[in-house]
Amino acid sequence: MLRTAGVSAGWARLLERGQRFPGRHIGPRERDQAAMLELLGFRSLDEMTDAAVPANIRLSKPLDTGGPVGEHDLMRRIREISQKNKVWRSYIGMGYYNCHVPHTIMRNMFENPGWTTQYTPYQPEVAQGRLEGLLNYQTMVTDLTGMEVANASLLDEGTAAAEAMSLCYRHNKRRRLLLSHKLHPQTVSVVQTRAESQGLVACVGDVALADLSGRDVAGVLLQYPDTEGSVADYSALVEDAHAHGSLVCFATDLLALAVLRPPSEFDADVAVGSSQRFGVPLGYGGPHAGFFACRQSLVRLMPGRIVGATRDASGRDAYRLALQTREQHIRRDKATSNICTAQALLANMAAMYAVYYGPQGLKEIATTVHHAALMLAQGVRESGNTVTNPVFFDTLKIIPSMDQGEIEHRAKQKEINLRYYEDGSVGVALDETVSIEDVEDLLWVFGASSPQSEETSSGSLLTSSLRRTSPFLTHPVFNTHHSETRLVRYMKSLENKDISLVHSMIPLGSCTMKLNSTTEMMPCSFREFTDLHPFVPLDQALGYHQLFEELQHDLCAITGYDRISFQPNSGAQGEYAGLRAISGYHQARGDVHRNICLIPVSAHGTNPASAQMAGMQVEAINVTRDGSIDVDHLKAKVERHSNQLSCVMITYPSTNGVFEETIADVCQMIHDHGGQVYLDGANMNAQVGLCRPGDYGSDVSHLNLHKTFCIPHGGGGPGMGPIGVKAHLAPFLPSHPVINPMADMGRQSKSFGVVSAAPFGSSAILPISWAYIKMMGPHGLRKATQVAILNANYMSWRLRSHYPTLYKCLKTGLVAHEFILDVRDFKKTANIEAVDIAKRLMDYGFHAPTMSWPVAGTLMIEPTESEDKEELDRFCDALISIREEIRAIEEGKLDLHNNPLKLAPHTQMQVISSDWTRAYSREQAAFPAPFVRPESKVWPSVGRIDDIYGDKHLVCTCPPILPAY
Repeated sequence: MLRTAGVSAGWARLLERGQRFPGRHIGPRERDQAAMLELLGFRSLDEMTDAAVPANIRLSKPLDTGGPVGEHDLMRRIREISQKNKVWRSYIGMGYYNCHVPHTIMRNMFENPGWTTQYTPYQPEVAQGRLEGLLNYQTMVTDLTGMEVANASLLDEGTAAAEAMSLCYRHNKRRRLLLSHKLHPQTVSVVQTRAESQGLVACVGDVALADLSGRDVAGVLLQYPDTEGSVADYSALVEDAHAHGSLVCFATDLLALAVLRPPSEFDADVAVGSSQRFGVPLGYGGPHAGFFACRQSLVRLMPGRIVGATRDASGRDAYRLALQTREQHIRRDKATSNICTAQALLANMAAMYAVYYGPQGLKEIATTVHHAALMLAQGVRESGNTVTNPVFFDTLKIIPSMDQGEIEHRAKQKEINLRYYEDGSVGVALDETVSIEDVEDLLWVFGASSPQSEETSSGSLLTSSLRRTSPFLTHPVFNTHHSETRLVRYMKSLENKDISLVHSMIPLGSCTMKLNSTTEMMPCSFREFTDLHPFVPLDQALGYHQLFEELQHDLCAITGYDRISFQPNSGAQGEYAGLRAISGYHQARGDVHRNICLIPVSAHGTNPASAQMAGMQVEAINVTRDGSIDVDHLKAKVERHSNQLSCVMITYPSTNGVFEETIADVCQMIHDHGGQVYLDGANMNAQVGLCRPGDYGSDVSHLNLHKTFCIPHGGGGPGMGPIGVKAHLAPFLPSHPVINPMADMGRQSKSFGVVSAAPFGSSAILPISWAYIKMMGPHGLRKATQVAILNANYMSWRLRSHYPTLYKCLKTGLVAHEFILDVRDFKKTANIEAVDIAKRLMDYGFHAPTMSWPVAGTLMIEPTESEDKEELDRFCDALISIREEIRAIEEGKLDLHNNPLKLAPHTQMQVISSDWTRAYSREQAAFPAPFVRPESKVWPSVGRIDDIYGDKHLVCTCPPILPAY
């Protein structure tokens, strides 16, 4: 009996070891949870969440997600899945190219939590590192394209092109768009989809033959080099377009522009494309940073984030987000775009690639690729094949001397992927990874041998009139860091200027800055995930598709939906896709008149912006004193617009951090009047395991995988916004012209179109969410949600006598997973505003909470489940200490203007300066609490940013600066 008991205990310990991950993900220890619950008056997590979550929507069964799986077992499993992908040599092109990711950039940026876990740089004083990196990116793009200004990246090439066409329409209000028939097919589809919902007409054809004399064309979109690889002189076309009032946009290739005339020299208005081939893995389609550049006169129409140079309170150079930083929250349905994110991590990788190689290195890479293409072209011609491109950079369109099927057969023997055209031609796109052996294998595929002559200059782009003669990347930053020693030090110097999750909690409400575990992140570097072209045959991506199927199953189990589309590569894209699916559903039923979208005034600004982009008319709904939807106002609006009602867009728990008792009734009311319910998934971290949107009446949600499901924010991106839908909306999900994710639905598919360039969005980061769900298991996921709610209520309780929580449940006094502190009265009593508290928190080593949203003049806090009690107390202590400083101002002990809050944050240079004239001590400035110690002090690298100066002196490329170290 003793022996049996011993064996049983051993099995139990082995089983327990496989289930330890939830305890590592969830911050507070069991004893701390018990103490926090006791303070709140509850005996258990279940008792607390039963009080917080309305009984009529509470989930009564465990989630059907399986697990939990131990970390080491999970790594074995994901390795097995990844190896079902076949990594062939892909020369498909179409905007995606293999590249060599410099190992130092892979290890020190892509795999480094000091670069992956920062939030969007809305607090620039503690974000100077990534802001400088993004300014490098903007400079790189403007230099290579020759344009005057660029943004800090968009989501991909297809969406950047769609934004460019929207800019053309906003500029001249014309409703006809002209798209070249030589664009990448996915770009055409994304632009056409976007145009349709905006009431624009996107015509595809030979732009060289276009008649623009009708003066009805908003913009012309060209591919340069085009999708077949040819390079043409567009000078005459651009001149004709401008003569008739049309703008011209170039979709182009940054590596080609190292040796090719830039778009600016054709007098282009906008240049877009992807920076993927600058050291960012293929990743089966993403994440990649799209670029967008334009002439200066169009800058205020440009979408997305722009990094600008400014100065701080001491007059030192500094950086910040400029112009449209949070345009959606200001202009809402009148916003330029619904894009509120970027691909910051990937843009920084691409910029660092340019920093590492510099102008000469990029030119050498481009020249090598071009010479390989010239060798291939000469060899296939000599063997009786026809190359259709008169001038090219790296891509050939070949009419083979043998049947296309034979070419495909021979390519498979060499494990090579090529592009096969319907007319029997074959496309070959080379890249920087191509070796002489690769070229020889390609020649064999076409029945050719090495060229008889090594002289290839006769067909070279480098001797043509289209070669680049203008300099680029002349700034010192691109001409200094070419040794690995210098590059590593430069990257580290930038990293040291930022606050990320490696330093302290980032308590941003509605942003869910939780643990991004190392185990979750590791598969993103597996070669089988990183090196797949998005358009490879499906049998080469079986591992990815198993991952998609398993993640879809788990996300449906968590949300109560029936199908997931992974194509949207940001939350805003998910909103747009979900609303377009709703519109498609109504149209299929003959309800084409249903175009009213009801949105509470507290909603994310992207909600009304997305609704407007989807062709809907927005009607605002009021909220009540407790932050809930004003049901009476909603009912009046629903009844008034009953025949035109398309949908309601709501966030649950509410944007104000409250579980609304009426959510099921609201959903039923909308359905009773023929509408659909779009539930914004931003606050899903308060629902997992406790309630499911698909159960209480929602029809569609986007899921911010970079929030609830652990994909890191990357300093402002990547994001991931797949949508879950109920079965009746499934036929209307996004499709794709190359690899159709809706193919299994056959004739049932009634897709509205395409939202992203890649068929499955940012596929390469989906293993993160898959791993999180598997390792947490049903119980762990539920407990994580409960602890997120516990942490928020504990912090609200601790701060209750210092800062009032603006909204709570009237019945229980509880909040959800986030809460809003009302600091507006301090403006009257002490001349202190939310921004002053935000800046002062930096002196304590913390990033600020969400500031002045959803209520102006407030702070919104979300602790997440990953932060332990010690860290929660540290943050509360910092806020309490700041409250005492405010009280000192109120009592006249500190000056109204010369005080630690108004002059925060305090830099090391300011504190050690011999010129200290402030009415408080250096110690109070820099070390305001016992836990702020010299050995662990996080110093802001600049003082308070001067936003007004930055807007008046807009500089969006690298200014002359001192070395960073």
